[in-house]
Amino acid sequence: MNKEWSEKNKKMQTLIGKEATFAEGIDALIDLRNDLFSQISAIVDTYPEDAFYQLPFAGAKGYHSKTLAYSMWHVFRIEDIVAHTLISEDEQVLIEGGWQKKTGSPIITTANELKGEEIAAFSKELDVKALYEYCKAVMDSTNELLRRLSYKDMKRKFTGEDEKRVADSHCVSDDEDAIWLIDYWCGKDVRGLLKMPFSRHWIMHIEAMCRITDKLSKKIG
Repeated sequence: MNKEWSEKNKKMQTLIGKEATFAEGIDALIDLRNDLFSQISAIVDTYPEDAFYQLPFAGAKGYHSKTLAYSMWHVFRIEDIVAHTLISEDEQVLIEGGWQKKTGSPIITTANELKGEEIAAFSKELDVKALYEYCKAVMDSTNELLRRLSYKDMKRKFTGEDEKRVADSHCVSDDEDAIWLIDYWCGKDVRGLLKMPFSRHWIMHIEAMCRITDKLSKKIG
């Protein structure tokens, strides 16, 4: 894991664990997310659209086996679902902003169910610029949510009704590689969700995106 991101993540987790430093911890989390998102921005600004559906590590085990576009969609669909359908119980950014049509996405799920060339085909359908704007809209919306949270909210747990609400949104595929997500999210309290998916999940996938771009750069070079 990137040392700087790892250290910021550890510091944030320590800070949000105590009521006296909770607000500072939220600021640290938002700062980390801004750092991470700047890496996505740099990739979008640097690489041509066809780079976003390449699979330079096809068949590998790990997040780097995906595409750049898939990584962006996956990270921010999960965040959108967790922040809005699960925690806030309001409308997702995807739906409110009409982003499925804008991005050209054929699906509203997290895309966990896609395999191999399905990932490349899906990624090729996405409008990268619109996808980037969707990602930014989700980040901004979640940051607003984070600023509204109190220390007492951290221990909030989820119920069977919460699980049903997420399942009924049809934003998580019934595929065995996706359906487990609902139990995973609802098995955490709010503090756990701040760690995963609002911070660590970003780090893992953005590091994978950096591996992909490094590989693509070597191929071009």
